[in-house]
Amino acid sequence: MSLGDEHGARGDDGGYGGTGQTRTRLPDSPGDVYGGARRGGRSSSRSLVTVVGVVVLLIAAIAFANRGGGDSGSDESGGDKTKSAPTAATGDQPVETKAGGIPSGFSYNQQGAESAAANYSVALGSAEMFDTDRRHEIVDTVYAPDVATDRQSGLDKAYSNEEFLTNIGLGKDGAAPSGQTFVSRVIPVGTKAKSVSSDSASVEVWYTSLFGLSGDGSTNPVSESWYTTTYELKWVDGDWKVTDFQQKDGPVPVGRDQTASTADDMTKAVEEYGGFTYAR
Repeated sequence: MSLGDEHGARGDDGGYGGTGQTRTRLPDSPGDVYGGARRGGRSSSRSLVTVVGVVVLLIAAIAFANRGGGDSGSDESGGDKTKSAPTAATGDQPVETKAGGIPSGFSYNQQGAESAAANYSVALGSAEMFDTDRRHEIVDTVYAPDVATDRQSGLDKAYSNEEFLTNIGLGKDGAAPSGQTFVSRVIPVGTKAKSVSSDSASVEVWYTSLFGLSGDGSTNPVSESWYTTTYELKWVDGDWKVTDFQQKDGPVPVGRDQTASTADDMTKAVEEYGGFTYAR
């Protein structure tokens, strides 16, 4: 197994995971590394995009204002209003227990399997995976005991690869250079159960990933990528555990014409905004 399986290999175009296709407009701040390169020319259609965006927001606001009318004609159409989307909120509370700092104790059903996959993807895609002791704790927590040892060995080799660490701007020990902050964060967008049986489940997690170094002098500024990972889970000792996974790129949304934040703003955001416990 290679590190590319967990994070994706760095593509020739400089994008992490072979994507790097998100369209951004970098800031004008002369002293900020993120302003060192700009996309040539502003889009001539920006005003049109703005107008369309306002219209969409108005439509959404009107729809929201008109919700909740139990006597409305649409409620009498005979449609099935109780059937929820695959990742619609169920109303059940997220898990309240943790093992190794990771949510645990997921319910023995489809919802529990989806919640486990989402939370495990966050742990496996975190910057903590670059710290040896913490990586061992994460792997022992999320993987089934019969596969954890082999996976641990493979990950240790991958995360100690000096060429890889150098390419992403980290030291041999996986630490960020002085004055810079290493960012590796997974944000699940949705989950889908492909199959669930009495002791196993296959769950897809669609997510966006932030990866890079923020801070003055960074040669690998924080960028976003999109992936879908299919986790194979097994019910072990009262919880869902990972046995295997497959990752693929996308689906990737069209990037908005927004100004990229400065290195300082990005660092502050990562330090000040914590993550979530994900429940279906």
